[in-house]
Amino acid sequence: MTPSKKPNFKLRAWVAWLMVLVLIGVLIGRLFYLEVIEVERFTTLSKNNWLKIVPIPPPRGLIFDRNGVALAENEVSYSLEIQPERVDDLDELLQKLRQLIELTDKDIARFKKLKARAQRFKPVVLKSQLNETEVAIVSVHSYELTGARITPNLTRVYPMGEIGAHAIGYVGRINEKESKTIDEAQYDGTQYIGKTGIEKYYETQLHGTVGYQEVEANVSGQILRVVKQVDPIPGDNLYLNLDIVLQKKAESLFAREDEKGALVAIDPATGGVLALVSSPSYDPNLFVKGIDSATYQELNDEDERPLYNRAVNGVYPPGSTIKPFVGLAGLDYGLRQFHQQTWCPGWFTLGDHEHKYRDWKRNGHGYVDLYHAIEQSCDVYFYDLAEDLGIDRLSSFLRQFSFGDKTGIDTFGEVSGLLPTREWKRRRHRAPWYPGETLIAGIGQGYVLSTPLQLASATATLSMKGEVHLPRMVFAMESGGGQHDMALISSQAPTRVNVRNPDYWDNIIKSMEAVITGEEGTANKLSNELKYRMAGKTGTAQVVQIKQNQTYDATTLDKELQDHALFVAFAPIEDPKIAVAVIVENGGSGGRTAAPYAKEVIDFYLFDRLGITYEEIK
Repeated sequence: MTPSKKPNFKLRAWVAWLMVLVLIGVLIGRLFYLEVIEVERFTTLSKNNWLKIVPIPPPRGLIFDRNGVALAENEVSYSLEIQPERVDDLDELLQKLRQLIELTDKDIARFKKLKARAQRFKPVVLKSQLNETEVAIVSVHSYELTGARITPNLTRVYPMGEIGAHAIGYVGRINEKESKTIDEAQYDGTQYIGKTGIEKYYETQLHGTVGYQEVEANVSGQILRVVKQVDPIPGDNLYLNLDIVLQKKAESLFAREDEKGALVAIDPATGGVLALVSSPSYDPNLFVKGIDSATYQELNDEDERPLYNRAVNGVYPPGSTIKPFVGLAGLDYGLRQFHQQTWCPGWFTLGDHEHKYRDWKRNGHGYVDLYHAIEQSCDVYFYDLAEDLGIDRLSSFLRQFSFGDKTGIDTFGEVSGLLPTREWKRRRHRAPWYPGETLIAGIGQGYVLSTPLQLASATATLSMKGEVHLPRMVFAMESGGGQHDMALISSQAPTRVNVRNPDYWDNIIKSMEAVITGEEGTANKLSNELKYRMAGKTGTAQVVQIKQNQTYDATTLDKELQDHALFVAFAPIEDPKIAVAVIVENGGSGGRTAAPYAKEVIDFYLFDRLGITYEEIK
């Protein structure tokens, strides 16, 4: 090598050594970063390779009636789950499973939908409630079904079937909309959530608190041992005011004649809901097990609408059942004296107008006071009184009985009904209020709408002479799924509807008793063999409007066009134990159709359920 080239060689050697030193420095720096700075993070990641967190869903709280009869229980069932991250070929696995057990296209589609929104490394349910044969087949072939597993879980069961379905409600699979609003951590491992009724309203209490296991698993995901476990806290058990035997009796009345309608029975002294009937009913177990489209379409039939809770969601013109409350308003505002008479020729006119607002009794009732107007359900008397009250004053008074407002019952889906005012019509229809609309509001027609629950609650308040108890479904709760003592749920203190003279209550109640016992009472057939004092009021709500000079003839109308039949009542008058509201859709006369339903329910409750004897009442 020539002397001129020696410096170049030395330079290259120094550059090479420098690069080696830089690379060694980078390696040492990276090692320091991994081993010192990021040691905690990578230790955790390493640990997660063999430690898994497995959620333990809590047992859902049970539901019982007032006597401890189970209305909603849990039973062990088995689900087929797949953890997609452990599956090399998902379509191949699904094909294998379809060869072993029955899997429908709907099952596959639902699985793929759930998989799309599931968190990574979380198992996804392919099929729920496998039978014993399916469990055995999948278990035997588990060695070739990597990523699939059978898991036990608790499934909701409603042992009473259709009885009380609308009151209890049901649970169903968590849908996409619900998954965005719930606490995912609390529902980890849970497929179901309350959809209607008590199940939805008390979802938080019934659901409980999720637990978890920290488990050691191998690379195949197989659990080797449990490192740590935190037990779930079961949901609370609920005890309803509902008497399921009374409920069954009430539902049988509608089923006997295949009638549609609703019945609500309340304990006036507490507000406890003793029965809440909506007919026709449905089997809530169908929604837990997975309902097919044909059955669901049948349940959504436009005529029968068995899923529709008529007792809480159904709004109907209250008809003449509202007259005792209108009469009480007349007394309280000083517009009528109890024995002050009004002439009823069979029609009423506003001033010089020719239009006649007709009474149900074509030839009229003659001179009637409030007592006889309620007894005979004289429309003209209440047309005249409603005109003097005016719509705003009438609505304001009736609102004290929860007409036009929600009662505040502890169940899902209550609607408010409607009490019109001038302002409401101006805002809703952009039109003025007409005097004739006040008249028909005074007999519970026109814009006035109420639910059977509101009618029962208002009747209970009337029976207690103004003491208002909110309707309540639940009266007690056992926390932790019965692991602790039962605790009564404290209800709100009762409020009052105050009137100027306490005698007004007695005036109205006496008039309502005459509906049952009076010679011309509209429900006087109930007085036959009546063993206690009952106060009631019949009602009829028009479904189709009758022209001015036309006579209503039910025999010429199809069933669905006939009037709704209503009746409200409470008994015994001296010490009210039960208040009832009944509506029979297209049932015609309230006295002929709805009133007997109420009497049978009251008889059954007083004598069969409470065991009161004739001598005790007498």
